[in-house]
Amino acid sequence: MADWIYAIIIAIVEGLTEFIPVSSTGMMLLTKEALGLTDPFWNTFAVMIQLGAILAVVVLYFGKLWKQVVSLPTDPGARRFAISLLIAFLPSVVLGLLLHDFIKAVLFDNPTLQCISLILGGIVLLVIDRLAPPPIHDDPFKLTWKTALAIGFCQVLAMIPGVSRSGATICGSMLMKVEKRAAAEFSFFLAIPTMLGAFILDAYESRDQLTSDTIPLVAIGFVVAFIVAIVVIKAMLAIVTKRGFAPFGWLRIAIGGAGLALLQFA
Repeated sequence: MADWIYAIIIAIVEGLTEFIPVSSTGMMLLTKEALGLTDPFWNTFAVMIQLGAILAVVVLYFGKLWKQVVSLPTDPGARRFAISLLIAFLPSVVLGLLLHDFIKAVLFDNPTLQCISLILGGIVLLVIDRLAPPPIHDDPFKLTWKTALAIGFCQVLAMIPGVSRSGATICGSMLMKVEKRAAAEFSFFLAIPTMLGAFILDAYESRDQLTSDTIPLVAIGFVVAFIVAIVVIKAMLAIVTKRGFAPFGWLRIAIGGAGLALLQFA
């Protein structure tokens, strides 16, 4: 099978899973495993195309985000939101720089760990969806810095493939009494600096893998992930509003269980 077909398949998986709490990285790595892709480039590819999905957030929320940007000099609320994103982002910056090589070299090539993480994360999501304290925050642009920092530390758990960045931040938000839709939207916004940082770091660390042969594959993945993510974000918010996060918890458990079963026969 041609590499560009592999790129499209993995990018579709990325677009489908980046914003729902099932771990896009874990799903892409399991897909890579299922396709028999052993070249280290595909680990780099899985990280870099996430920026395409993140661009979908910028497009869908451009009006609201641009309003925050232009209001920074005059609006204390806009500055508070910007600082809250920075505070939530910082734990991942520090630990991401310290653990980047270990995570990519060891955890990225451990499909059993990824499946177990999917199952355990699904159970946690089901429990928190049912038992989270009543929300008192319903606006993702007005979270306190304490709340943002707690969400940021939860995001660190997503460095383990299979945990899910969106799942970790959403669960953390709900435990901090953030309403479900607002929790999802803050997770979307936090993804912008987080995944941009991961893209820049991985592009630098893996610059030797970015050649005239592989850069077009990254470009294809970027575009496909962006298009699919646009559709998924809208669908996810509709599901969360009506049914909460329980459907995603059961989905994680099913995928993780199926993955473990398949690994037994691999």
